[in-house]
Amino acid sequence: MIRKEYLVALQTIVYKEMRRFLRIWVQTLLPSIITTTLYFLIFGTLIGSRIGQMNGYDYMDFIVPGLILMAVISNAYSNVVSSFYGTKFQRNIEEMLVAPIPSWVILVGYISGGVMRGLIVGLCVTTVSLFFTDMTIAHPFIMVTVFLLTGILFSTAGFINAVYAKSFDDISIVPTFVLTPLIYLGGVFYSIELLPAFWQKLSLLNPVFYMVNVFRHSILGESDISLMSGFAVILIFIILLIGISLRLLSKGVGIKN
Repeated sequence: MIRKEYLVALQTIVYKEMRRFLRIWVQTLLPSIITTTLYFLIFGTLIGSRIGQMNGYDYMDFIVPGLILMAVISNAYSNVVSSFYGTKFQRNIEEMLVAPIPSWVILVGYISGGVMRGLIVGLCVTTVSLFFTDMTIAHPFIMVTVFLLTGILFSTAGFINAVYAKSFDDISIVPTFVLTPLIYLGGVFYSIELLPAFWQKLSLLNPVFYMVNVFRHSILGESDISLMSGFAVILIFIILLIGISLRLLSKGVGIKN
């Protein structure tokens, strides 16, 4: 049984996080919707009409799952990295550290905020996609599960980035030089079958590749990998990053010094 004060602290953090990104929705929610709409227009309508089909599906239908998940990834990550670093910068984190709450409450609170923003943007982008394609969801339960797991994974990654960040410039380095390449090389716009054998094997080292393909299976019923291997990789990364995050919090890395 979770202690009452822990629940109060958790609810407070989650409420603060949600109120934060909903209050400035023009900056946090709208840009992803506009950007994804442009992707649909340029890659789906203009370029897609020339490409034709990919793995037996219209190119527009093929890229929809990846574009939706791309929005979830970027928003879950950016929400936590900016929010937690802002808490560090304003010295508000010290109030949490002296409060009688364990590290996991702080971590779960921030992750929940990132997941909620990712889910809201993901749902908005999914709605926009209906104007460009006759999308039907093959496996709704798998879709929701991947939504949640992806949000948790990249919210945790954003938390780790915020812990180590020493300036506002540091919170943009990882998204620019690590996250963006992983997304674009994760099979959002193409099938792995188009790549030479060497690059196919290299793609298997990219965790985003597994998320995109499992999510594509949930919508189209088709994937370049098995569901078991996809979920296994996602869960391994979640466990690893959560373990790292809890250890960083307990040691006060980037916070107490």
